[in-house]
Amino acid sequence: MKIQLFLISIFCALNANAQDYLITFTGTGASTTVSTVKVENLTAGTSLIVNGNDILHLKAIITGVNSIKDDQSSKIKIYPNPMSDNSTMQIYAPVAGDAVISVLDITGKPVARIQSYLENSRQDFKLSGFKNGFYLINVKGNNYQFSEKLLSNGQSRGAISIEKVNVVIQTTDEKAPEKESKGVQGTVDMEYASGDRLKFTGISGNYSTVKTDIPTQNETITFNFIACTDGDGNNYPVVEIGTQVWMAENLKTTLYSDGTTIPLVTDGTAWAALSTPAYCWYNNDADTYKDTYGALYNWYTINTFKLCPEGWHVPTIAEWEVLIVYLGGEMVAGGKVKEIGTVHWIAPNTGATDEVGFTALPSGARGYNTGMFGDIGTDGAWWSSTPYSTNFSMETYVENNNAIMWKNDNYTNTGLYMRCLKN
Repeated sequence: MKIQLFLISIFCALNANAQDYLITFTGTGASTTVSTVKVENLTAGTSLIVNGNDILHLKAIITGVNSIKDDQSSKIKIYPNPMSDNSTMQIYAPVAGDAVISVLDITGKPVARIQSYLENSRQDFKLSGFKNGFYLINVKGNNYQFSEKLLSNGQSRGAISIEKVNVVIQTTDEKAPEKESKGVQGTVDMEYASGDRLKFTGISGNYSTVKTDIPTQNETITFNFIACTDGDGNNYPVVEIGTQVWMAENLKTTLYSDGTTIPLVTDGTAWAALSTPAYCWYNNDADTYKDTYGALYNWYTINTFKLCPEGWHVPTIAEWEVLIVYLGGEMVAGGKVKEIGTVHWIAPNTGATDEVGFTALPSGARGYNTGMFGDIGTDGAWWSSTPYSTNFSMETYVENNNAIMWKNDNYTNTGLYMRCLKN
């Protein structure tokens, strides 16, 4: 009776305080098919890639339930979980020896039990025959015990079966199998704590769309796929923020949208003297900086109005202001667009949450008066199309030591980056 009450309390706690969620994916716009999805837990710093037709199982992190002995080598992994037809259970025992594997239903009643010799290494078991409901899988060996919960969506009327690597170990004495459901989707587990912010990047062919969310229920993430291809044929992820759709990476084209070449200028003195369009790579090193940070352009390039992909444009300072206001004002907007962590940003990267998927990077700049490169790791800046005066134009930038999104004027022959906005 005590173990029944204990297990009931466990399942009540799981349902009330550590709810698991199931996330599915679909596409709209230029494509209705989702091929793959990159899922990043921005809060925990973890990530994985799933197929677009998979179910993402956000698996609640439970402390104090899964194991009596806290040993990293002793654990259970069950996948898929939830299960429809069958699942694979991997057991990692801390020591070799006999162990009892039990399956208990939500009332604490044992519905299957076997004894098996476990090596001090991974052992695989096939689980099948589960009816719809919650179960607890318990493994008890010499001086260790650990458990894992299992959710079954199956409709089996047969016996629960535990099979070890193609050898049937034991089945419970229940009714013979009649008809079982067939699973059609894979399920991929990801640990999730309540309040974690997730970033989803859905991919369909050349299309890529970013969405962020803090899941609180089962849901379907819908990616609105929009073409964003520059003159070089580079395809960019896009992100919807409020009423605007932005590129989710910096531009890196070497060709205008009409196919003509943008002049590449590497010499610092020549760059500083320019009054005509030009681009370059940070430190003149495309291999190191192109894919991550994009290209640096002077404002004369911006002013051609041929830089962005077809259907996109260089944002005005007023359009940057729309983004800033949507994010709560310039004092906090910088933090909300910055990439989390210090992989690219130099500490402290104050206030960074990347909560809208803009993922601003500290890509630095090229100086207007010397053509020297600097500020990588501490500053990220983007041109607007709004002129300030004859030799100045407006920019927007963020820094590593505050959460502000600044607006400023800069010399037209400064080298800055570009984020295009959907027309």
